[in-house]
Amino acid sequence: MRVPVAALSRVVAVLGVTAVVALLPWLSGRDAAYTVLRARYADREATDAALAAVRAELGLDRGPLVIAGDWLGGVGRGDLGTSWISDRPVADALAGAVGVSLTLTLAALGVALVVASLVVAPSVRAALAGRPRVGSGVVATAVISLPEFLLATLLLLVGAVWLGWFPPYGWTGLVHLPLPALALGLPAGGLLGRLVATAVTAAATEPWVRTWLLAGHGSAATGLALLRRALPSVAGQVGLVVVGLTGGAVAVEEVFAIPGLGRLTLGAASSQDLPVLQAGLLALMLLAAGLGGVVALLRRALLGGRAAPALPPALPAAGTRRRDLAVAVGAAALLALVVVAGLLRDPFASAHPRLAAPSWTLPFGADASRRDLLARVGHGAVSTLGTALLVVAVCTVVALLVGCLPRLAAGPVEVGNALPPVVVGLVLAALLGASVPAAALAVGLVSWAPLAAHTSALLEEARRAPHVEVLPLLGVGRARLLLTHLLPSVVVPVVRHAALRVPGVALALAALGFLGLGARPPSPEWGLLLAEGAAYVERAPWTVLAPGGALVLAAVVAVTSTSLAPRRSPAAPRRTVPAPAGEPDVRV
Repeated sequence: MRVPVAALSRVVAVLGVTAVVALLPWLSGRDAAYTVLRARYADREATDAALAAVRAELGLDRGPLVIAGDWLGGVGRGDLGTSWISDRPVADALAGAVGVSLTLTLAALGVALVVASLVVAPSVRAALAGRPRVGSGVVATAVISLPEFLLATLLLLVGAVWLGWFPPYGWTGLVHLPLPALALGLPAGGLLGRLVATAVTAAATEPWVRTWLLAGHGSAATGLALLRRALPSVAGQVGLVVVGLTGGAVAVEEVFAIPGLGRLTLGAASSQDLPVLQAGLLALMLLAAGLGGVVALLRRALLGGRAAPALPPALPAAGTRRRDLAVAVGAAALLALVVVAGLLRDPFASAHPRLAAPSWTLPFGADASRRDLLARVGHGAVSTLGTALLVVAVCTVVALLVGCLPRLAAGPVEVGNALPPVVVGLVLAALLGASVPAAALAVGLVSWAPLAAHTSALLEEARRAPHVEVLPLLGVGRARLLLTHLLPSVVVPVVRHAALRVPGVALALAALGFLGLGARPPSPEWGLLLAEGAAYVERAPWTVLAPGGALVLAAVVAVTSTSLAPRRSPAAPRRTVPAPAGEPDVRV
């Protein structure tokens, strides 16, 4: 029996990730014996004999295959091992943490669905009125532009500190749920709404919609049919947004001190408690896979097992594009002004009053170490955005190479899409330690996947062009066909796609820095600035608002630029346009 290459690729990719998690105690390359000795036996001196005894107790001297085999066998029996730090069963700590994280994720998903409905509603009304258009998305853009960890910090400041409506930290009941759920659900809901609104607008241009409206179908029936037609085409992207909740939950749990799965795993990574880290990573990946599976089942239910028909591109109106252009240019100009002004100052000099408020001489104020925040934000842009540019450049090259082998790359692409950067950052922090290169590698390991998928799709489209299909008959070999005729036609759109991902990669790097998985002090990296300022958010909110504002400006540029990217006009042959599932097709 011949095994399909794509299926084999998926199996190998999943086994590879599982093997890395199973081998963490051996791959880390760092002696955890000292950490365990200090945690369990504080009164014992760290002699060679004592450390050797701890290694023998932990089983670290048995070799990688035995370590991995024991762990995998234990997982199969439901035994996740014993914590190296607390000497308690990992399964007990994990059970409570999973329950908390699942509650938070479901609440955030509910918030996201409400927000998405509010964003989609104007597009549905416009389509039913016979004037389909993509809205300006100003509100959605503002919501999407706030990273979860930044939104969590702002909600903590406003809702818990200034207004006093909610408790600031901990988890003793549902009273602690609103702020974390909003922080996690608002950005996801804004992005979901924008995706579905664009798909609804595209579906509304198909002839069957006008036919239904002229035939007297009710607005409710037509609106539901539009959603059934639009949702399958964006189900894959919706799945990625939903899966991304697992990564965002790590930062939100850290900000609000929620004893969930993300905070448990993050703490295990920092303390080298590898059994807890292994179990936490496994649970995070299973949670992500489960959410992705639910979305896949919903998509299958909508389609009835059929492939999703392609939608025409939904081009925004000229007025909308002008507004997006104005927002993008304004945000970029303001960010450039902040960066240039900051570069002219010293980011490391402790020459100002501690936590000084903003003034003419200190436009952004000073931090707890008496350093100029404007200078640190400006210099941090160089490190944060510079690292993001390097990561995107490498990912683009990798994507162009891997995209030429779509079947072999199917598994790694799907795994890369399904793993949030924070989860990969936790693994690399355990293997390499927290650093800028480790954070860049973590983001890069997942950022190449969408670009590779885009490359594969463009190459497949280019191969179907009539002038390309005839080339093999003329004696053109595969290598020459690929290098001379196919790759040149996809490089420009893939590079354009990669350029739009630069601010998003910068946000991912900042998230890792905020969680302590990236840059180390005294670096002015934006995520680290937010982490340092979060401890003083009540006394000096400018320590958070300064780097947070820079992140928002970068994100606004990214989101608005996406709608400005040039799109190729689709071919316009006469074809059959399928109506929504369960309805008769309408002939064009």
